[in-house]
Amino acid sequence: MAVWGGASESDLKAAGAEALPDGPSGVRLRGWHIESSRRPILNSLALQEWEEKLGTSHLPEMVFGESSLYLLHEDSGLKLHFNAFDALKGWKREPLPPVEVPAAAKWKFRSKPFQQVILDYDYTFTTPYCGSEAIEPNPEKAISEDGCCSLCWEDCDERIDLAALSSKEPILFYDEVVLYEDELADNGVSLLTVKVRVMPSCWFLLLRFWLRVDGVLMRLRDTRVYCAFVSDHKAIPVILRESCWREATIQSLSAKGFPSDSASYGDPNLISQRLPVIAHKTQRLKVSRCPEKSPFHRAA
Repeated sequence: MAVWGGASESDLKAAGAEALPDGPSGVRLRGWHIESSRRPILNSLALQEWEEKLGTSHLPEMVFGESSLYLLHEDSGLKLHFNAFDALKGWKREPLPPVEVPAAAKWKFRSKPFQQVILDYDYTFTTPYCGSEAIEPNPEKAISEDGCCSLCWEDCDERIDLAALSSKEPILFYDEVVLYEDELADNGVSLLTVKVRVMPSCWFLLLRFWLRVDGVLMRLRDTRVYCAFVSDHKAIPVILRESCWREATIQSLSAKGFPSDSASYGDPNLISQRLPVIAHKTQRLKVSRCPEKSPFHRAA
C-alpha cells in the first residue's frame, strides 16, 4: 500500500507538502499533484472490451486496468501518467516474435482448451512503453492557454542526478503500482510495475517491465523519470527520462559461469547487472508551441 515513507506531519510541513485528502493516495508539493491508484484486476467483461479495443484475443492473466500513477504540474498543465492500457497498446505495436520454448505448447490451449491455435503472438507481453504524457485542457494553464502546443521527448546528454536520490532526505510519499502480470503458465513471470518516490527536492519514478521465461530468457526494460523542484513553480519543469533495456538467454549466462536454475533469478534487482545492455538513451521532455498564424493568413 502507499506509504508516506515514515514522514511525519512536521516533515511534510517543512517541505511545504500536504497529503491528499481522504480517498486518493498521494501528495501535493512544489506545484505538483502526485497521485497513485490501485484497483482490483479487470473482470471478464472489462477484459473482453479491452480485447476488442486492442484487437487481440490474448491479454495477461492479471490486468489492473484501473490502477495508475499520474503526476500533474498544476501551473503548466503538464501531466505524466502510467497505465496498463497504453502499455498493452505498445505491446501490440512492437512486432516481437514468440519466445521459442518447449513449455509454450501448453499455452496454445490456454484461451481455447478444446481447439489448438497457432502461437503467433508475443505471449510475454513485452512492451516498449515508457509512460504517457499530455497537457491538461484548462485555459488557466500557462502552456495551454492558447490551446496549441505539443509534447515530445528529445535525446539529450544530461543524466539523472543519482547522488540526489541517495541523499538522506525524508521520503514524503512512496507507492508501487502493478499494471499487469502473467505467470506464463507457471513457467516464469511477465510483470509491469511503476514505483514513485517523492522527496523535498525532487520526485523520481521507475517503470519496470520484468520478464523471466524459465530456462530460456530474461528481459528487463527500465524507465527512470526524474524532476528536480525549482523555486519558480510556474516555470515549465525540466523532466529527464532514462530508458535502459537489458536482455540475456539463460544459456549465455550459464556460459559466463552464472547459475542456470530459475530459482537464482527471482529478483530483478539482484541480477540486473548480469544482463547486458541492448539499448540505452536519455531524453528530456520538450514543450513546443504551434507557430502563430500570420496576420495575412485567411481561409481559402
